[in-house]
Amino acid sequence: MGLTARIRTRDGWAVSHAVVTVTDMAGTQVLRAEADEKGVVGDPTGLAPGAYTVVVTAVGHGPAASTAIVTASGRVDAGTITLARQGGGDELPPPGPWTVDPAHSTVGAVARHLGISSVRGRFTDFSAAIEVAPDEVTKSRVEAVIRAASIDTGNGPRDTHLRSADFLDVETYPEITYRSTGLTVAGPDRWTVHGDLTMRGVVRPVDLDLVHLGTGADPWGGTRAAFRATGELHREDFAMNYNQVVRAGVAAIGTTLRVELEIQAVQGESLPQA
Repeated sequence: MGLTARIRTRDGWAVSHAVVTVTDMAGTQVLRAEADEKGVVGDPTGLAPGAYTVVVTAVGHGPAASTAIVTASGRVDAGTITLARQGGGDELPPPGPWTVDPAHSTVGAVARHLGISSVRGRFTDFSAAIEVAPDEVTKSRVEAVIRAASIDTGNGPRDTHLRSADFLDVETYPEITYRSTGLTVAGPDRWTVHGDLTMRGVVRPVDLDLVHLGTGADPWGGTRAAFRATGELHREDFAMNYNQVVRAGVAAIGTTLRVELEIQAVQGESLPQA
Protein backbone atom coordinates (compact mmCIF):
# COMPACT_ATOMS: atom_id res chain seq x y z
CA MET A 1 0.00 0.00 0.00
CA GLY A 2 1.55 3.31 -1.11
CA LEU A 3 -0.39 5.81 1.01
CA THR A 4 -2.45 5.18 4.10
CA ALA A 5 -4.21 7.76 6.26
CA ARG A 6 -7.18 8.15 8.56
CA ILE A 7 -9.26 11.32 8.31
CA ARG A 8 -11.13 12.42 11.45
CA THR A 9 -12.85 15.44 12.92
CA ARG A 10 -11.54 16.88 16.18
CA ASP A 11 -14.23 14.97 18.07
CA GLY A 12 -13.16 11.67 16.49
CA TRP A 13 -15.73 11.14 13.73
CA ALA A 14 -14.68 9.78 10.37
CA VAL A 15 -14.73 12.25 7.46
CA SER A 16 -16.03 10.12 4.62
CA HIS A 17 -15.00 10.93 1.06
CA ALA A 18 -12.33 13.42 2.07
CA VAL A 19 -9.86 13.98 -0.76
CA VAL A 20 -6.13 13.52 -0.21
CA THR A 21 -3.72 15.13 -2.66
CA VAL A 22 0.02 14.43 -2.56
CA THR A 23 2.52 16.73 -4.28
CA ASP A 24 6.28 16.57 -4.52
CA MET A 25 8.56 19.38 -3.43
CA ALA A 26 8.27 20.97 -6.88
CA GLY A 27 4.51 21.24 -6.44
CA THR A 28 3.66 18.50 -8.95
CA GLN A 29 0.69 16.33 -8.04
CA VAL A 30 1.75 12.70 -7.81
CA LEU A 31 -1.26 11.11 -6.16
CA ARG A 32 -4.92 11.83 -5.46
CA ALA A 33 -7.11 9.51 -3.41
CA GLU A 34 -10.51 9.58 -1.71
CA ALA A 35 -11.34 8.33 1.77
CA ASP A 36 -13.94 5.63 2.18
CA GLU A 37 -17.04 5.80 4.40
CA LYS A 38 -14.83 5.08 7.43
CA GLY A 39 -12.52 7.98 6.65
CA VAL A 40 -9.70 5.64 5.63
CA VAL A 41 -7.41 6.23 2.66
CA GLY A 42 -5.52 3.31 1.21
CA ASP A 43 -3.98 3.89 -2.20
CA PRO A 44 -1.70 1.20 -3.68
CA THR A 45 0.29 3.62 -5.83
CA GLY A 46 3.95 3.42 -4.91
CA LEU A 47 5.88 6.67 -4.46
CA ALA A 48 9.53 7.46 -5.08
CA PRO A 49 11.53 8.03 -1.90
CA GLY A 50 11.60 11.64 -0.77
CA ALA A 51 9.59 14.39 0.90
CA TYR A 52 6.01 15.17 -0.10
CA THR A 53 3.20 17.51 0.89
CA VAL A 54 -0.10 15.89 1.86
CA VAL A 55 -3.20 18.10 1.57
CA VAL A 56 -6.61 16.91 2.78
CA THR A 57 -9.86 18.64 1.82
CA ALA A 58 -13.52 17.84 2.52
CA VAL A 59 -16.80 19.67 2.03
CA GLY A 60 -17.77 21.53 5.20
CA HIS A 61 -14.27 21.35 6.66
CA GLY A 62 -11.16 23.47 6.53
CA PRO A 63 -8.16 21.97 4.66
CA ALA A 64 -5.18 20.42 6.42
CA ALA A 65 -1.62 20.09 5.12
CA SER A 66 1.37 18.13 6.38
CA THR A 67 4.75 16.85 5.19
CA ALA A 68 5.36 13.14 4.68
CA ILE A 69 8.60 11.27 4.07
CA VAL A 70 8.50 8.26 1.76
CA THR A 71 11.13 5.62 2.43
CA ALA A 72 12.69 3.17 0.00
CA SER A 73 9.66 0.92 0.43
CA GLY A 74 7.58 3.45 -1.52
CA ARG A 75 5.05 3.52 1.29
CA VAL A 76 3.98 6.26 3.69
CA ASP A 77 1.56 6.20 6.59
CA ALA A 78 0.27 9.74 7.11
CA GLY A 79 -1.41 8.65 10.37
CA THR A 80 -4.54 10.38 11.61
CA ILE A 81 -5.22 13.71 9.95
CA THR A 82 -7.66 15.97 11.77
CA LEU A 83 -9.97 18.37 9.96
CA ALA A 84 -11.76 21.27 11.64
CA ARG A 85 -15.38 21.79 10.71
CA GLN A 86 -16.04 25.14 9.10
CA GLY A 87 -17.40 27.48 11.73
CA GLY A 88 -15.32 25.81 14.47
CA GLY A 89 -11.79 26.51 15.52
CA ASP A 90 -10.58 29.45 17.55
CA GLU A 91 -13.84 31.40 17.59
CA LEU A 92 -17.02 30.82 19.52
CA PRO A 93 -20.37 30.97 17.66
CA PRO A 94 -21.93 34.32 16.68
CA PRO A 95 -22.84 36.52 19.67
CA GLY A 96 -26.27 36.49 21.23
CA PRO A 97 -28.50 33.96 23.00
CA TRP A 98 -28.31 30.22 22.31
CA THR A 99 -30.65 27.55 23.69
CA VAL A 100 -29.33 24.06 24.39
CA ASP A 101 -31.33 21.38 22.60
CA PRO A 102 -31.73 18.52 25.12
CA ALA A 103 -32.95 16.12 22.42
CA HIS A 104 -29.54 16.31 20.75
CA SER A 105 -27.35 16.82 23.81
CA THR A 106 -25.97 14.56 26.53
CA VAL A 107 -25.16 15.38 30.16
CA GLY A 108 -23.20 12.46 31.51
CA ALA A 109 -20.80 11.39 34.24
CA VAL A 110 -18.40 8.48 34.69
CA ALA A 111 -17.39 6.89 38.01
CA ARG A 112 -14.92 4.12 38.78
CA HIS A 113 -16.41 0.85 40.00
CA LEU A 114 -14.41 -1.55 42.19
CA GLY A 115 -11.28 0.26 41.06
CA ILE A 116 -11.14 -1.66 37.78
CA SER A 117 -13.94 -0.45 35.51
CA SER A 118 -16.23 2.50 34.84
CA VAL A 119 -19.95 3.05 35.26
CA ARG A 120 -21.58 5.66 33.05
CA GLY A 121 -24.70 7.62 33.80
CA ARG A 122 -26.59 10.51 32.28
CA PHE A 123 -29.33 12.95 33.17
CA THR A 124 -32.25 12.86 30.77
CA ASP A 125 -34.09 16.01 31.92
CA PHE A 126 -32.23 19.31 31.75
CA SER A 127 -32.29 22.77 30.21
CA ALA A 128 -29.56 25.31 29.55
CA ALA A 129 -28.97 28.68 27.93
CA ILE A 130 -25.80 30.25 26.56
CA GLU A 131 -25.07 33.94 25.98
CA VAL A 132 -22.10 34.62 23.70
CA ALA A 133 -20.83 38.12 24.48
CA PRO A 134 -20.59 40.45 21.45
CA ASP A 135 -17.37 42.27 22.34
CA GLU A 136 -15.32 40.37 24.90
CA VAL A 137 -15.89 36.66 24.39
CA THR A 138 -14.58 35.96 27.88
CA LYS A 139 -17.75 37.61 29.23
CA SER A 140 -19.93 34.91 27.68
CA ARG A 141 -22.22 33.07 30.11
CA VAL A 142 -23.98 29.74 30.52
CA GLU A 143 -26.66 28.59 32.95
CA ALA A 144 -28.01 25.05 33.27
CA VAL A 145 -30.66 23.30 35.37
CA ILE A 146 -30.68 19.51 35.73
CA ARG A 147 -33.52 17.51 37.29
CA ALA A 148 -31.66 15.24 39.69
CA ALA A 149 -34.28 12.46 39.58
CA SER A 150 -33.62 11.96 35.85
CA ILE A 151 -30.35 10.11 36.55
CA ASP A 152 -30.12 7.01 34.34
CA THR A 153 -27.32 4.44 34.52
CA GLY A 154 -29.26 1.67 32.84
CA ASN A 155 -29.86 -0.18 36.11
CA GLY A 156 -33.08 0.43 38.06
CA PRO A 157 -31.93 -0.52 41.59
CA ARG A 158 -28.73 1.47 41.18
CA ASP A 159 -30.65 4.53 39.95
CA THR A 160 -33.00 4.27 42.92
CA HIS A 161 -30.01 4.23 45.27
CA LEU A 162 -28.45 7.22 43.49
CA ARG A 163 -31.69 9.18 43.98
CA SER A 164 -31.69 8.42 47.71
CA ALA A 165 -30.22 10.48 50.56
CA ASP A 166 -26.97 8.49 50.22
CA PHE A 167 -26.27 10.35 47.00
CA LEU A 168 -28.40 12.95 45.18
CA ASP A 169 -31.25 13.12 47.73
CA VAL A 170 -33.67 14.18 45.00
CA GLU A 171 -36.63 14.58 47.37
CA THR A 172 -34.85 17.35 49.26
CA TYR A 173 -32.76 18.75 46.40
CA PRO A 174 -34.66 18.21 43.12
CA GLU A 175 -32.40 20.41 40.98
CA ILE A 176 -28.71 20.59 40.15
CA THR A 177 -27.62 23.96 38.74
CA TYR A 178 -24.52 25.32 37.06
CA ARG A 179 -23.85 29.02 36.53
CA SER A 180 -20.69 30.22 34.85
CA THR A 181 -18.59 32.91 36.48
CA GLY A 182 -16.01 33.45 33.74
CA LEU A 183 -14.33 32.15 30.59
CA THR A 184 -10.62 32.03 29.82
CA VAL A 185 -8.68 30.97 26.73
CA ALA A 186 -6.91 27.66 27.40
CA GLY A 187 -5.33 27.05 23.99
CA PRO A 188 -5.68 27.66 20.27
CA ASP A 189 -8.96 25.76 20.07
CA ARG A 190 -10.30 25.51 23.60
CA TRP A 191 -11.50 27.47 26.60
CA THR A 192 -11.98 26.94 30.32
CA VAL A 193 -15.43 27.70 31.69
CA HIS A 194 -15.34 28.69 35.35
CA GLY A 195 -18.57 28.24 37.23
CA ASP A 196 -20.45 27.31 40.39
CA LEU A 197 -22.13 23.93 40.64
CA THR A 198 -24.94 23.59 43.17
CA MET A 199 -25.79 20.03 44.17
CA ARG A 200 -27.48 18.81 47.37
CA GLY A 201 -27.61 22.44 48.47
CA VAL A 202 -23.81 22.75 48.37
CA VAL A 203 -22.11 25.25 46.05
CA ARG A 204 -18.63 24.46 44.77
CA PRO A 205 -16.52 25.89 41.91
CA VAL A 206 -16.20 23.51 38.96
CA ASP A 207 -14.21 24.22 35.80
CA LEU A 208 -15.08 22.73 32.43
CA ASP A 209 -12.70 22.25 29.49
CA LEU A 210 -14.66 23.45 26.46
CA VAL A 211 -14.17 22.84 22.74
CA HIS A 212 -16.35 24.48 20.08
CA LEU A 213 -16.82 21.78 17.42
CA GLY A 214 -18.52 23.88 14.77
CA THR A 215 -21.50 25.99 13.74
CA GLY A 216 -23.86 25.47 10.82
CA ALA A 217 -27.40 25.45 9.46
CA ASP A 218 -29.89 22.79 10.53
CA PRO A 219 -32.77 21.26 8.48
CA TRP A 220 -35.37 23.41 10.27
CA GLY A 221 -34.05 26.80 9.19
CA GLY A 222 -32.03 27.46 12.34
CA THR A 223 -28.36 27.74 13.17
CA ARG A 224 -26.74 25.24 15.51
CA ALA A 225 -23.47 25.15 17.39
CA ALA A 226 -21.84 22.06 18.84
CA PHE A 227 -19.64 21.86 21.92
CA ARG A 228 -17.84 19.26 23.97
CA ALA A 229 -17.03 19.92 27.63
CA THR A 230 -15.32 17.77 30.25
CA GLY A 231 -14.42 18.23 33.88
CA GLU A 232 -13.98 16.50 37.22
CA LEU A 233 -15.62 16.84 40.59
CA HIS A 234 -15.38 15.06 43.93
CA ARG A 235 -18.66 13.87 45.36
CA GLU A 236 -17.51 14.36 48.97
CA ASP A 237 -17.42 18.09 48.19
CA PHE A 238 -21.20 17.86 47.83
CA ALA A 239 -21.86 15.84 51.00
CA MET A 240 -22.13 12.52 49.16
CA ASN A 241 -19.97 10.47 51.50
CA TYR A 242 -21.58 7.04 51.10
CA ASN A 243 -19.23 4.23 50.19
CA GLN A 244 -18.59 0.57 50.68
CA VAL A 245 -15.08 -0.83 50.89
CA VAL A 246 -15.12 -4.23 49.26
CA ARG A 247 -11.54 -5.45 49.45
CA ALA A 248 -8.09 -4.29 50.47
CA GLY A 249 -9.31 -0.75 50.95
CA VAL A 250 -10.80 -0.51 47.45
CA ALA A 251 -14.03 1.50 47.35
CA ALA A 252 -16.99 0.08 45.47
CA ILE A 253 -17.68 3.50 43.94
CA GLY A 254 -14.97 6.02 43.10
CA THR A 255 -15.07 9.41 44.74
CA THR A 256 -14.03 11.30 41.59
CA LEU A 257 -16.62 11.82 38.87
CA ARG A 258 -15.67 12.69 35.31
CA VAL A 259 -18.22 15.00 33.69
CA GLU A 260 -18.79 14.55 29.95
CA LEU A 261 -21.04 16.94 28.00
CA GLU A 262 -21.97 16.76 24.31
CA ILE A 263 -24.01 19.86 23.52
CA GLN A 264 -26.00 21.18 20.59
CA ALA A 265 -27.31 24.72 20.95
CA VAL A 266 -29.74 26.54 18.68
CA GLN A 267 -29.30 30.24 18.00
CA GLY A 268 -32.08 32.19 19.69
CA GLU A 269 -34.18 31.80 22.80
CA SER A 270 -36.50 29.02 21.62
CA LEU A 271 -36.15 25.66 19.89
CA PRO A 272 -37.52 24.85 16.42
CA GLN A 273 -39.52 21.70 15.80
CA ALA A 274 -37.18 18.72 15.50
